[in-house]
Amino acid sequence: MNLNAFVVIRLIVITFGCFALAMAWAPFLIRLLKRYGMGKTIRSAEVAPIAGGLHAHKSGTPVMGGLVVWVTVLVVTLILSSGCAFIDGAWCSWNFLSRSQTLLPIGALLAAAMVGLVDDYLNVKKIGAAGGGLRMRHRLISYSLIALGGAWWFYSKLGWDFIHIPFVGNFEVGWLYIPIFAIVIIATSFSVNETDGLDGLAGGPLMAAFTGYAVIAFAQGKMDLAVFCVAIVGALMAFLWYNVTPASFFMGDTGAMSLGTALGVVAMLTNQPLLLPIIGLPFVLESLSVIIQVASKKIRKKKVFLSAPVHHHLQAIGWKESQIVFRTWLISMFSAGVGVVLALTDRM
Repeated sequence: MNLNAFVVIRLIVITFGCFALAMAWAPFLIRLLKRYGMGKTIRSAEVAPIAGGLHAHKSGTPVMGGLVVWVTVLVVTLILSSGCAFIDGAWCSWNFLSRSQTLLPIGALLAAAMVGLVDDYLNVKKIGAAGGGLRMRHRLISYSLIALGGAWWFYSKLGWDFIHIPFVGNFEVGWLYIPIFAIVIIATSFSVNETDGLDGLAGGPLMAAFTGYAVIAFAQGKMDLAVFCVAIVGALMAFLWYNVTPASFFMGDTGAMSLGTALGVVAMLTNQPLLLPIIGLPFVLESLSVIIQVASKKIRKKKVFLSAPVHHHLQAIGWKESQIVFRTWLISMFSAGVGVVLALTDRM
């Protein structure tokens, strides 16, 4: 078998390997979450008149479904890397854990997932901030520390201090690379979290975005990073099997924040963070709707949307949940495709 054929086979096998493993243990996770009462509490119609009224029937649906994605990817990573350490030989060609390409995104994925898991647990048990969960400032501090840790690794260990502007070139920014990196990671993770509000809404755009960056990493010769991206895609396929309407579980912060963090790190590793707003367009639109709504309420004392994020507004004006989700998926596939075309054209 020639090298090029093996590279493609490795991508396909690991994608469907993660899909199969996630599919196999997702039902067990759903039963476990139900047994221990890890169900979502939907805000009442008095607190959130629009969102509460529209989603009241979802109360009690298990959260922490994001475990299916990141645990699956972590297990596959550990099996392949440990197998390489003990078996060596041909087994090592399947290992995609490498210091320069995947150690940081996997570490960031795990760190953000742990914070999200704690937040989900406190939220379900109504411990902590009003209604339960970590306070916003504690969440922001936690994810900022993760982002700054990643930025320090890039800057000091990998020697990155430049940002690529598509069709223009690389620009050295020195120590400013650290805050730029942190802003990208924090913005991406919270934007994905804002999108996770309907059955399947965040999963589809995440699949499109990670697929897009897998293609970009592949074109750059970063094969381990490409494999990491498709491993997430495979696990997300299984997650969506159980998350589409009516959802058997929700992604939760342990999924949304960790996958958003990993996506931001991947964008930085491919040095194409400026294409992230295109590749992840639905996440940008969701966050912008929240920013616009908050700013309008503070400045004008009026709301722009009936409810924010924008998917709640669309529900309020009569769109069905399935319409919003599938149309968002279509937008995400198109925008991710545009981003990939721009990235590949930029390399010519």
